Amino acid sequence: MLTEKLPRVPLAHLPTPLEPLPRLSEKLGVELWIKRDDQTGLAGGGNKTRKLEFLIAAAKAAHADTVITGGAPQSNHCRQTAAAAAKSGLRAVLVLAGEPEPASGNILLDTLLGAELVWAGNRPRDAVMAETVAAQKAAGHTPYLIPYGGSNFIGASAYVAAVEELAQQTATRNLPPFDRILFASSSGGTHAGLALGVAALNLPTQVLGISVDKPEVELTDEIVGTLATETARQLGLPHRFSGENIFADDGYMGLGYGVMGNTEREAITLFARTEGILLDPVYTGRAAAGLLDLIRRGKIAAGERILFWHTGGFPALFAPKYAAKLAAENRQ
Repeated sequence: MLTEKLPRVPLAHLPTPLEPLPRLSEKLGVELWIKRDDQTGLAGGGNKTRKLEFLIAAAKAAHADTVITGGAPQSNHCRQTAAAAAKSGLRAVLVLAGEPEPASGNILLDTLLGAELVWAGNRPRDAVMAETVAAQKAAGHTPYLIPYGGSNFIGASAYVAAVEELAQQTATRNLPPFDRILFASSSGGTHAGLALGVAALNLPTQVLGISVDKPEVELTDEIVGTLATETARQLGLPHRFSGENIFADDGYMGLGYGVMGNTEREAITLFARTEGILLDPVYTGRAAAGLLDLIRRGKIAAGERILFWHTGGFPALFAPKYAAKLAAENRQ
């Protein structure tokens, strides 16, 4: 394995299922499959659990008793970090953007899992995270800082391993490579790991991230390209990345981060009613909306073999601001 030298603790149910989506494929005119990282098994699942296998191992190697990370109020990453910490006997402190919100969706799960919540208000989240690290040290704890989204070379390495897992699944089932892997991209760790894994295994597959909140050039050049190159260096791989070999589409950011519009609602409803699969309103719903539009406009050609990598996040569906909109839409 390409990541075998990195410490790792078992947290996820792996391998996650690789499944065809026959009813959606028939409706859309492509051969559509799904990689079910919503089924990683840790407190509602999601892609961050793969990263946390490596990040929690790093925290333990540093003799930490506390992990600190940050995110949006309905952060899937924060919820899974809280669960990983609880399972590993560590404290979790989560720095959430904005003002306190009611305990629903992921916020409810954060508190149920025993995490301490710190609300950043109108201050920069990263600055509050740094202050929280200092405060925990002053209180006598040994904190380990996990970056936003778990997106450093340690977290990205988990998705290099995930590509190896996918390659083994396709080989075992005698499946040809996919033409594209499509998924939601934001903090860049999943994107960087997938791109590096595909390159390292020399797969003829485009790795296409649907940007949730960042302009394409910023995402491909400054975030994913840099992180993928650093991850390759840390793993002893020769690959280098830039905007020329990192692919993203920023045409589906809609009304802004965390704002669910008509396109996300349509995609969430279609996946639910066609395949019984739950998407979330922030990440996978937006990525699926991009997938649908690219197919309808012919940017993804009829007959292509597409893998939609489901990164999880369904607990956010139960946050009032999303649940009310989905309920109203489906009463019409």
